[in-house]
Amino acid sequence: MSKKIDFVSSLKDLNAADLKARIQEDELRLKKLEFAHAISPLENPMSIRALRKDIARLKTALGQHAAKKAEPAGK
Repeated sequence: MSKKIDFVSSLKDLNAADLKARIQEDELRLKKLEFAHAISPLENPMSIRALRKDIARLKTALGQHAAKKAEPAGK
């Protein structure tokens, strides 16, 4: 569980451009992993699920970052 907490806390330091770049990198890594798994089974197929969850966390952080920006200054 601490891996997840470390991952989420590391996202707070990134800006929107960094988050987008990281999402693209991880999506490419996911495609390569899924392709490799289709050809021959991976040693740890749970890594695909973990990577999908990390991508979802990145997209959530990006959405939260955009929501903070759109929030009015008075609140």
